Amino acid sequence: MDVTWLGHGCFRLRGRGAAVVTDPYPPAIGLKLSRMDADLVTVSHEHENHSYTQVVRDGAYEIRGPGEYEVAGVSVIGVPTFHDSEKGAKHGRNTVYLIEIDDVTICHLGDLGHKLDDTEAEAISSPDVLLVPVGGRTAINAAQAAEVVRQLEPRFVVPMHYAIPGLKLELDPIDRFLKEMGVTASEPQQKLSVQRSSGEFETKVVVLEPKVEVKV
Repeated sequence: MDVTWLGHGCFRLRGRGAAVVTDPYPPAIGLKLSRMDADLVTVSHEHENHSYTQVVRDGAYEIRGPGEYEVAGVSVIGVPTFHDSEKGAKHGRNTVYLIEIDDVTICHLGDLGHKLDDTEAEAISSPDVLLVPVGGRTAINAAQAAEVVRQLEPRFVVPMHYAIPGLKLELDPIDRFLKEMGVTASEPQQKLSVQRSSGEFETKVVVLEPKVEVKV
């Protein structure tokens, strides 16, 4: 199963028989997504920077909230959370998705805005891959993200939702999160390929190169 980062909160998860796109965004943020195919699209919340599903070609099944879903052999569980630390009073609700493709579990935190409580953490604990926002502002910051990583104990951590060249949104750079995790800056990878877990592991941070066109 391959994980490719398309910038901001958007990833393409490709298994042997299906593809998933998460939180597609509009060109207004300074980055431009190419039209793409997918079997399903997940939207963590209805802010336009995370719900621009028209970039995905017709036919993809859209998931826009909590619940249990099964599409094209992909299992998805949406867990209700909030976009801020005040139970949604500032920015509303957020859905965390647990996506299982080819026996590999990916957890996309969307724009999570708070530390997870025990019930939430238990529902999504120990994923193979954790896609975590680290840029602060409207979602958790570097220190909070590191705490969520410790809560969930994933095999791989892929940071998202931070400042990159071309992005017009005010977000913190990735450096703070890497420091919180005790990681020295590593060369970004083109994609992350993950096999089914074979037992013991140590959590590893993987920085991905955003495959995206900067809108001029």
